[in-house]
Amino acid sequence: GPSGCGKTTILRMIAGFVPVSEGRITVGGRDLTRLPPAKRNMGFGFQNYALFPHMTVAQNVAFGLEMRKLPKADIAGKVKVALERVRLGHLSERLPKQLSGGQQQRVALARALVIEPDVLLLDEPLSNLDAQLRNDMKLEIREIQHSLGITTIFVTHDQDEALSVADRVVVMRAGRIEQQGTPDEVFAHPRSHFVAEFMGVTNLLQGRSEGAERFRLATGEVVAVPAASPAAGDFAIAVRPESVSLNAGDPLARNALFAQVDLATYRGLVIDYRLKTASGLIVIARRPSPAVGGPAPLAAGERVQMSWRPEAGVLVPL
Repeated sequence: GPSGCGKTTILRMIAGFVPVSEGRITVGGRDLTRLPPAKRNMGFGFQNYALFPHMTVAQNVAFGLEMRKLPKADIAGKVKVALERVRLGHLSERLPKQLSGGQQQRVALARALVIEPDVLLLDEPLSNLDAQLRNDMKLEIREIQHSLGITTIFVTHDQDEALSVADRVVVMRAGRIEQQGTPDEVFAHPRSHFVAEFMGVTNLLQGRSEGAERFRLATGEVVAVPAASPAAGDFAIAVRPESVSLNAGDPLARNALFAQVDLATYRGLVIDYRLKTASGLIVIARRPSPAVGGPAPLAAGERVQMSWRPEAGVLVPL
């Protein structure tokens, strides 16, 4: 969810850092609501990593085990395994300041995992990393989590992170769950204007459902919507830019509208086109760029026919 929606507060409530005003927190049927953090067996990965600057990598990872008063031989063995798991065994004697951001993140992850937690809690663990490292760490966290089989709650405001690491996605807004489901369910079938917008749908075309698969846009055009759409009422059609086709006047195209290219934005693998109809309707279409075998770019001012399949649109309440 977006900043301020309560996701970190909930994570801290699960960990025991923030008191619960009502309701219960249970893990595997065990009520943890009134237990102190130390008795919940949770691993927590902080957004800023929270590594002890005066301790080596190995000492940082060992800290939780030492607090549990495990024998030194057991601690050494567990720390060695944890560091090898995150591919940092060769850096065990370094201090945090001698590590890159990605390496610090892996130390924090090893420290959270070494105690063998029932649940792993990660608070925006990738937000301080650059784009390439963030992508690498996403895959790494996913692989480690799957290999260990630990239930993990991963807080993020980045929908790409959520979709790529999760088995189940929860979208929050103002302290409440707006929608939950598999990544595909939330991505392809948003249930509200907020979820559609948050999950990256840039085309939210307002209007009124007239029944019989007809939808009248606020700008006057009538388009077709899926058969299972609501009978009547005010809604927005959520249409992803990738679903908008551009052609030279296909007579068989559904939901065909003529428009002018208002702006072309080159994004490497794709080009986003902002299209404007004579009625003032704005639609974003996304096409592969020539760099990956896409068609030649369209120029600003060029006239095109845009269209989308009725089933590519999802009606969401305003």
